[in-house]
Amino acid sequence: MSDDFRAVLETFDNQYADREYTIEIVCPEFTSVCPRTGQPDFGKLTITYVPAQKCLELKSLKLYLQQFRNVGIFYEHATNRILDDLVAVVQPRRMRLTAAFNARGGITTSVTAVFERSAERGR
Repeated sequence: MSDDFRAVLETFDNQYADREYTIEIVCPEFTSVCPRTGQPDFGKLTITYVPAQKCLELKSLKLYLQQFRNVGIFYEHATNRILDDLVAVVQPRRMRLTAAFNARGGITTSVTAVFERSAERGR
């Protein structure tokens, strides 16, 4: 997987950076590929974050997520990779990503990864 996936992510200034509020983004059509079987994986991503100075621009998020369409990656790795990329670009106060993958072989999987800015880093 290319390390420059996050290059397509864009932000815009948060005009209410002094206020703590929550943004929830739901992406119901996430796709990737199982690295073992080559079969497609489908899932719903829910991104919940408290912005600091920047907010995530949605069209760029769509283009970013589409890059995973043909990538062989495990659910756990995809969830953590996406969270890491979003945190690096948006630099939120807090962010949670829950990835709920569709059933395959009668088993469903949900993976949740969380970022919380430490108190010593400040706001």
